[in-house]
Amino acid sequence: MSLLPPSTNADYRGAPLAAHFLTFIGVATIVPGLIHAFLPDGGAGVIAGMDLTGGGAALIGVFAWAGATQIAWGAALLAASRRYRSLVPPLLALVLVERSLIAANLWLLKPPPSGHRPPEAYATLVALPLIAAALALALRRRGRAQFGQYT
Repeated sequence: MSLLPPSTNADYRGAPLAAHFLTFIGVATIVPGLIHAFLPDGGAGVIAGMDLTGGGAALIGVFAWAGATQIAWGAALLAASRRYRSLVPPLLALVLVERSLIAANLWLLKPPPSGHRPPEAYATLVALPLIAAALALALRRRGRAQFGQYT
């Protein structure tokens, strides 16, 4: 038995663009994960501009923990987009839920008291309609004869 099951790409009937967009999301998830996991301050100070004087070590630890989960999640998104395309629609739906919750927390439910938001707050607002459009494309049923065999 191998670590990875056989590819499910032949079962995918959505738009190839949606799978390629999921590849982009996977990479765009892994890169910040690497920053959070391996940059000395996890990006909290040098990128997000957070004050690390009080409780900085705990904040850096939380950033490292979040980075580890981003790396794993991004790897799963990449695997689905390249080898298990039948999972593209549900994973895009999960990314949409994730990004919606992030936006709701950063902008409505728990805005930072200082008013300063990290770059991710703005990137999420741009990403939400793109993710929704990719999900709609992934859910469209397309015949193999029209687009060729997916690999």
